[in-house]
Amino acid sequence: MPNLKDLKNRIASVKSTRKITKAMQMVAAAKLRRAQEAAEMARPYAEKMEAVMGGLAQSVGESETAPRLLAGTGSRDVHMLVVMTAERGLCGGFNSSIVRLARQRIQSLVAEGKTVKILTVGKKGREQLRRDHADKFVGHVDLSDVKRIGYAEAADIARGLLERFDAGEFDVATIFYNRFQSVISQVPTDTQVIPASFDAPEEADAAATLYDYEPSEEGVLADLLPRGVATQIFTALLENAASEQGARMSAMDNATRNAGDMIEKLTIEYNRSRQAVITNELIEIISGAEAL
Repeated sequence: MPNLKDLKNRIASVKSTRKITKAMQMVAAAKLRRAQEAAEMARPYAEKMEAVMGGLAQSVGESETAPRLLAGTGSRDVHMLVVMTAERGLCGGFNSSIVRLARQRIQSLVAEGKTVKILTVGKKGREQLRRDHADKFVGHVDLSDVKRIGYAEAADIARGLLERFDAGEFDVATIFYNRFQSVISQVPTDTQVIPASFDAPEEADAAATLYDYEPSEEGVLADLLPRGVATQIFTALLENAASEQGARMSAMDNATRNAGDMIEKLTIEYNRSRQAVITNELIEIISGAEAL
């Protein structure tokens, strides 16, 4: 029979845990509102910029004067994977889903004989990938002191990535993050940022407007492409921030519900044990009285 004091202590402990998870759920809900607004506001800008650069890239085509960020190095042997995760846990499968997608890409690239390098943004992804792929790490970006993600953080990451590309350290760069859909749905996504890759525009959109560029299209594109890399990274960071808070809110809600169920079960067990103890004491008293 369980000890009554132990059961009472367990009930008190679970109640304390429920208070913490409930508080974390409320904090995540407040942060989610701001993060979701930021992510949704950034999407139209990113989409329009990608459309403009896509149109320019189509005009430039495979010209010999095409910027290196568009044409690439001529090789696809060395891949840089930028894995973006959270600095903290307690957010369900948010971090694991990103790392799982990155691991699948690492395995496929290694199987093809490619060289893989990993740059992590966020402590949780670094901790998980370090177990099996520590030899592939080339850098880490710590955002634990950043209260609210801004364009400056994305620009710093993009600057470091472009410097590595200019130094010939890799041929292809891909970012991994979670795209926010709803509180219960975050989609693991991978996007190639170097060399720039654009979807072919629809015929109606392509023929809708003709532009004349000054200076040349190559010159404008050479200036826009580095900004495009920073914009894509910034968008990914915002999507990640919203996804993290949505996942944490959902995880803490489930934890709060589970704590409530556990308290009910422990309370029933406590009451039954207490009733059994009282019954035994009564039996002992009655038996003692009859013996006299």
